[in-house]
Amino acid sequence: MIKVNSFQFNPFQENTYILHDETREAIIIDAGCYEKEEEEELASFIEINNLDVIKLINTHSHVDHVLGCNFVKEHYKVQLGIHILDEPTLRSVKVYAPAYGFVHYQEATADYFIEEGQKLKFGNSELEVLFVPGHAPGHIAFVNREQKICISGDVLFYKSIGRTDLPGGNLNTLMKSIKEKIFPLGNDMLVYPGHGPNTTVGFEIKNNPYLE
Repeated sequence: MIKVNSFQFNPFQENTYILHDETREAIIIDAGCYEKEEEEELASFIEINNLDVIKLINTHSHVDHVLGCNFVKEHYKVQLGIHILDEPTLRSVKVYAPAYGFVHYQEATADYFIEEGQKLKFGNSELEVLFVPGHAPGHIAFVNREQKICISGDVLFYKSIGRTDLPGGNLNTLMKSIKEKIFPLGNDMLVYPGHGPNTTVGFEIKNNPYLE
C-alpha cells in the first residue's frame, strides 16, 4: 500500500512528494527544498520513518521543482530521472535561477531518462509513467491505477491548470494531455498536483473553469 506524503517548499509553494510502502523503500518526486530548514524537514521525515530512498524522479524541470534535486542526489546517493525532452529545461535553470532570488541554486543534472509506459518500481509498488506535455515539453505524470493515485505535477490543479506562457509551453498541447491522458484515469482518480490541494479527476471535470 503506497503512502503519499507531501511537503510545501520554496517561495513558489511547490509540492514535493515522498511515496513509500510497507517495505519502507521510498521515492522522492519533484524535490523543491531550497532553504536549509526545508532540506532538514525532508531529511527528518525520512529518518524518523526509517525510509530507504531509492529513486528521485521529476514530473518536469522548472526551477521550483528542482531546487532540492542536487541535495537529494548527494544526501541519498540516488540518480535523477526525467523525460528526455525536459533536459533542456533542466539545464536552463542555472541561467535564470538567480533572477528569481535563488542565488545559491546547486545545479542538478539528469542521470537517466524516463519514457511513457515505463513502470517505476519501489518496494512492492510501482508507478506508471504518462507523457503529458503542455506546461513543459517533457512533462510526465506518475500513476498507480490500483490505488487511484496520480502525481500530476503542473498539468492539472484544483480548479485550475498549468500555465503555458513559459518556454516550451502550449495551451492546446496541455488541454490535449489533460483530456486524453488524465481524464481517462477515471472520476475517482486522486490527483496530487505540483501546487495547491489534492483534487480528483471527477471534481475537475465538473468544476474546473478552464475545462468547460
